[in-house]
Amino acid sequence: MKHFSMIRGFHLADVFTLANAACGVASIFSALFYVAEGERADFLAAAGLLPLALVFDVLDGRVARWRRRHSSLGRELDSLADIISFGVAPAVLAFAAGMHGLWDRVILIYFVVCGVSRLARFNVTAEALSEGEDQVKFFEGTPIPTSVALVIVLAIAGWLGSLGERLWWGEVGLGPGTLHPLVLLYALSGSLMISKTLRIPKL
Repeated sequence: MKHFSMIRGFHLADVFTLANAACGVASIFSALFYVAEGERADFLAAAGLLPLALVFDVLDGRVARWRRRHSSLGRELDSLADIISFGVAPAVLAFAAGMHGLWDRVILIYFVVCGVSRLARFNVTAEALSEGEDQVKFFEGTPIPTSVALVIVLAIAGWLGSLGERLWWGEVGLGPGTLHPLVLLYALSGSLMISKTLRIPKL
């Protein structure tokens, strides 16, 4: 029975957080299936699972406030789930869409690293930013779930069949590798996440 002691320590909000993480992992698997089999339905499933992850991410916060149950465990779970669903999974989706040139991979790694840094900074500074209240008043930099906007762009491309060699804006050769200009959206997203000058009120 000791094996279930951690599970008993979960709150209802944590269940939604874990559902967020599950959607992110399922999205990664679907993207890998697309790479292996080339079935566009797998790509669209991978893209569709990430907005669903966002729904669970929103619900876990609302449920926690409704039940007035906040914990350090819940905050850490939320960060780990977010980096899967809104960091790694969107990067894998971009790779599956055809952005796998050398410079594409460098930018996608940069994007994920920015997401990790953004979440770590938030966890460290959350208490200071909250100014003694239950939650923070604003975000420094864009929240990592905003990467769902990138996912929507890729979902539209997938729906229109504009993947791989037909990816929007094509590709360019740069020295030892290639770059798909579309991947620059990921560079922009990552840079906005780690910005310290951009402050966004938390609703």
